Amino acid sequence: MYEWHQLLLNWVHSNQSGDTKPFIPLPYNWKTYGDMNVEFWKKHQNTSLKEAKEMLEKTHNEVLHLAETFSNEELFSKGIYKWAGSSPLDSYFVSATASHYDWAIKKLKAHIKNCKRK
Repeated sequence: MYEWHQLLLNWVHSNQSGDTKPFIPLPYNWKTYGDMNVEFWKKHQNTSLKEAKEMLEKTHNEVLHLAETFSNEELFSKGIYKWAGSSPLDSYFVSATASHYDWAIKKLKAHIKNCKRK
């Protein structure tokens, strides 16, 4: 989730400064982002739980702060930012936060349930 926060933060800041970049960095795209997630996983194999929690909390707060810098119209209207394509900007914020948090909670619950069976 930290890495997805980083994607969002870097994407918004780059595009705001005029450096047009896609949300999913090359060589990945929306069809191959699973491979990108594997790379994120590999990258953090030596990240401690303590470090991971600190990193996640920091970037979560940064994402919330960034979202607050936009008006409701800027966040929820399509076509405000060309670099967001045909989607409203909020859809990227939701993808990098709430949707991933929901996914993670489901994974953790399934893991806990599986551990109880053993």
